[in-house]
Amino acid sequence: MTTNTVNNDDILLKLCHSVSHVLSSTSASQISHAGMVQSISRTRLKPDLGCFSIFDGGFSGLVVINFSADAAIEIYRRYMINMGMPESELAFSHTSDDVGNVMGELMNQILGDFIGKISKELQTSISQSQPKMLTINKELTISVDTNLDDAVARRVSFKTENNHIFYLEFAMDKTEFIRSADFEVDEEFDLDSLIETHGKNTPKKSEPKSDMLGNPNVKGLVADDADDLLSELGL
Repeated sequence: MTTNTVNNDDILLKLCHSVSHVLSSTSASQISHAGMVQSISRTRLKPDLGCFSIFDGGFSGLVVINFSADAAIEIYRRYMINMGMPESELAFSHTSDDVGNVMGELMNQILGDFIGKISKELQTSISQSQPKMLTINKELTISVDTNLDDAVARRVSFKTENNHIFYLEFAMDKTEFIRSADFEVDEEFDLDSLIETHGKNTPKKSEPKSDMLGNPNVKGLVADDADDLLSELGL
């Protein structure tokens, strides 16, 4: 029987994708991660703004993101402007409570995206603690300890659109998931794209349904588009 193994670094890559995807989409900017991964002895909270969350379940681990002041402010301001907030009302200092709250919420979205995808792929259940965001004095380094068996720790650098750097630090139990040959992951679908597709297939008021029946670009036509959408989602 052929097998496919998912190890710590595969899981880390999924986490990196979630960081880039969530921060890029919410800030309407380009957030990228380095192609190199650094092996470290332990995770730390570092200046200027550190955020951490512990997860448990199918495997245990710790996620830390250390933002420089410039990176935190850039992501915060881009996020708020993208949400429709006037620039004149935004904070300018990374020590602002508003900045900490927003970055904590973004961390929560990152972990939600990561846990949702990895739980589905590995067929396991994972829970997370509420992310904690701390403003760190430049002369202080805080070490965050968790009870991990044979821990593996990694650091990956990220870059904002304005070339400000921040770091993801990740520690988890050394583990492997082995996929059996007859196991297939359910196909991912984008709900927004699915709704958009059905919206495009809905006839305009000036276009009778009968005229659409011969349209090769329309795969099918049902009386109730909502029922069709629910059916495609398996609901």
